Amino acid sequence: MTPLSARATVPMVCTNCHERLQGPLVCSNCGKLQSAQDTDYFALFGLPRKLWIEMSGLEQKFLQLSWKLHPDNFVNGSDEEREISLKRSSDLNDAYRALKDPIARVEYLLAIEGERKEGEKKQQAPPELLEEVFELNESLDELREARAAGLELDGMKTRLKAAEANFGQKLAAVDAEMHLTAKDWDQAVDAGADDITRKKIMAQLNEHLNRRSYIRNLVVSVAKELAEA
Repeated sequence: MTPLSARATVPMVCTNCHERLQGPLVCSNCGKLQSAQDTDYFALFGLPRKLWIEMSGLEQKFLQLSWKLHPDNFVNGSDEEREISLKRSSDLNDAYRALKDPIARVEYLLAIEGERKEGEKKQQAPPELLEEVFELNESLDELREARAAGLELDGMKTRLKAAEANFGQKLAAVDAEMHLTAKDWDQAVDAGADDITRKKIMAQLNEHLNRRSYIRNLVVSVAKELAEA
């Protein structure tokens, strides 16, 4: 997928009526489906690669395109048209799922900009949390050992619930920081910022995602142990 400096393009004219295309899926002039293109999720909805998206508009566009692409509209069409309909419907569903979720949207943007690889640094503990994470892991080990021995767990569960709330607050703080950095990205896009500026912002977004992933895994682990206690 191409980076922002070389935005994904769509065919300039319809393969059927040769009129100028307004989007990569369906010709607005003749209604002809366009063959699959290497088009990113933002482009499928006619959106710039920005992180703020108006949700009601996204949903409305999704419903409109879903109706146009629905296989029932091509029962009398050619095999090729039916195949394109199924493929493009699947692409649209994937795009909608990614773009409607703020975290998935950031992950996808970084992926298509070449700034994130799946699994990258997700398990690295933020340095300033090492002591708290160490204490949490000790508490989790104590809970497991006590549970296996049939000992009283109330005190340990109270400590873990406090730790769960503490890391939940840290998770909310990371989300707030990422929201602010996302605004910086959108402003950079609007201003036509240079590659150095954009890469700096994307590095910050990547750091937020890595931090968020690690903390969220801690919260999920604690919740699981408490549920089993």
